[in-house]
Order: sequence, then structure tokens, then C-alpha cells
Amino acid sequence: MRLYQEMLAHYLSQENAQILFPNLHLDAMDIVESEALQVIQKIQAIITDDSLEDKECFMRIEEIVSVLEDYGIDCGTRHDFG
Repeated sequence: MRLYQEMLAHYLSQENAQILFPNLHLDAMDIVESEALQVIQKIQAIITDDSLEDKECFMRIEEIVSVLEDYGIDCGTRHDFG
């Protein structure tokens, strides 16, 4: 449920906030499913990138974590970009 809330909050934070959303014709589940598909497509592109060797696995993981964070998904502190 936390992932759902993070993705929904991230998506809505990019919208113009109003008390009513007269032009928003999607419900919360439609929004999250749409965003989830985009996330999975980007992760798939990273994983299938043949220009990276197995020894560069860290770079793939770093790119995947970056995609998740781009969508407001918290990846914790176990991955250090510093």
C-alpha cells in the first residue's frame, strides 16, 4: 500500500491542485496503473541494454533505482549514490 501511496502522491504533485479536479477523468487506480506501466517499461529497457556487461551490474541497479526515485518511490538508504 505504501508504494501505491508514493506513486499516487508523486503523480498528483505534478498536477495543478484544486479542491475539485474537473478535468481529471481517471480514478486513483487508473493513475497508478498508468505510472506503473511506464516504470516497468523503463526498467525493462535498462535490463535489456546489451551495451552493459555483467561486470557493470551496479550501473544497471543504479539506473533502476534512479527510475524508481523519479516516480517518487523510496528505495531506502541501502543504495549509496555518493
